[in-house]
Amino acid sequence: MASTALTAPHAAAATVEDPYANRYWIAAAVTLAAVLELVDTSIVNVAVPHMMGNLGATLDEIAWVSTGYIIANVIVIPMSSWLSNWFGRRRYLTGSILLFVAASFFCGAATGLWSLVFWRVIQGLGGGALLSTAQATLFEAFPPKEVGKGQAIFGMGVMVGPTLGPTLGGYIVDNYDWPWIFYINVPLGLIAAAMVWAYVRNSKTGVRATKIDVAGIVLLAASVGSLQFMLERGERNDWFESGLVTGLAITSAVTFVLFIWRELTFEQPIVNLRVLKSRQLAAGVTFAAVLGLAMYGSIFVLPVFLQQLHGFTAWQTGKVIFPGAIASAVTMAVIGRNANRIDARYTIVLGVMMFGLCMYWLSGISLDGGADDVFWPLILRGVGMGLIFVPLTNASMADLSATDVPQGTALFNLTRQLGGSLGIAIMATLLSRFTSSARSNLVTHMTSGDPEVTSRIAMLSRAFVARGSDATTAAAQAYRVLERQVLAQASVISFSKIYMISAVLMFLGLPLLLFWKTGRNRAGLSAADVH
Repeated sequence: MASTALTAPHAAAATVEDPYANRYWIAAAVTLAAVLELVDTSIVNVAVPHMMGNLGATLDEIAWVSTGYIIANVIVIPMSSWLSNWFGRRRYLTGSILLFVAASFFCGAATGLWSLVFWRVIQGLGGGALLSTAQATLFEAFPPKEVGKGQAIFGMGVMVGPTLGPTLGGYIVDNYDWPWIFYINVPLGLIAAAMVWAYVRNSKTGVRATKIDVAGIVLLAASVGSLQFMLERGERNDWFESGLVTGLAITSAVTFVLFIWRELTFEQPIVNLRVLKSRQLAAGVTFAAVLGLAMYGSIFVLPVFLQQLHGFTAWQTGKVIFPGAIASAVTMAVIGRNANRIDARYTIVLGVMMFGLCMYWLSGISLDGGADDVFWPLILRGVGMGLIFVPLTNASMADLSATDVPQGTALFNLTRQLGGSLGIAIMATLLSRFTSSARSNLVTHMTSGDPEVTSRIAMLSRAFVARGSDATTAAAQAYRVLERQVLAQASVISFSKIYMISAVLMFLGLPLLLFWKTGRNRAGLSAADVH
């Protein structure tokens, strides 16, 4: 009997399930789902010409394939915490992945433009859960002292996903056909869904609402949807010279104010804005918007630089950019393992400095530069982003209760996504205007009496005559070549300015760190708080 009494507690302890036993399986599952969502944000861009030809669509019409997806995505992201509590995290996350998979299949099978757009919107609704819900899941799946590891795994996917999209899309389009950019999601998505269903459990802290905030949902959709549509179409429609863009801006602003009023006065809001009373979170999500603006803006312009001025294909461009994403992933892994010993404020400052150095380096690349010249700057940027992302995420959530973490991650991902959309819109506009301005300045210095211009025209004309052109045609061809050279030089000047603006924007975010009470992560919280 004494022996039984002594061993009973040990036997009972042995039967208690370790709540963190499957944490790496959970991390793999939700990160795979997040990567699929992020890849599909950009993978269609390289397939646009093929889609236009196959579906008989104009450029404006085919743009809805991207716009519809992103608008649906940003509408769902801030609601994901509420939806996760309403349906249960396991059911909601699995169902969202399956919805994403089904929509991916029908996107590939679409035979008309508007059926493709419809299924892209459905795909975006499914994909909206795969970022913030995945990130919130990892805060619970890992013990407090290892939360940095979970966020590092997720961060690798967030950094690699946008880079992988155009690379993978370019390879698929070059070797197969555009529907396969959607079909590839089906097997990978089913694997992710099966893993989520097997290992993810419902949140222990989530509280299911008893009322549905219909007005909040409508106002959120109108505000965020109008803003995203405005950012997508602004440059094409010459911004506020267009009545459509002006109307979208007014709609977004008015509904945003009404949305804030509704969420702060409704008992069970669809988005709990009260969590922003946390100074730590408020500063963190604002910095996330700055991060998205500078990071996605710079990511957007580099492929344009390589493809327009150096003739790279999407696949070649992806191979140039990919090592930087790997550098970021490796850095995140190192930072994640040591998250408890690191003050985020120091790593973020170091990361911003490395990002700024990278932008300065890239701003000096000329038309003679190539893939080798961008390799080390991109490695530097990758390391810098790795030093920023995980510490920023962890420290932003540091003083939230476990109940509020899902809402915090939703707002964090929303601001980063909207910041990225704003960054791309701004950089595209500035790139066009800087190029036009630089071209005008260069042309004013190129007069017909300039000896260098005369010499260049004569040299080019002789070259075309040698190829069989008559004198008049050769002269016209020479002027066209000179015009292209001027435009190329103007583009180089413009890209240089864009890189420096990206660096300045990132540095402007640093004062936000002064509002933080701590640079530590959530490891300092008690187990009761976290669970």
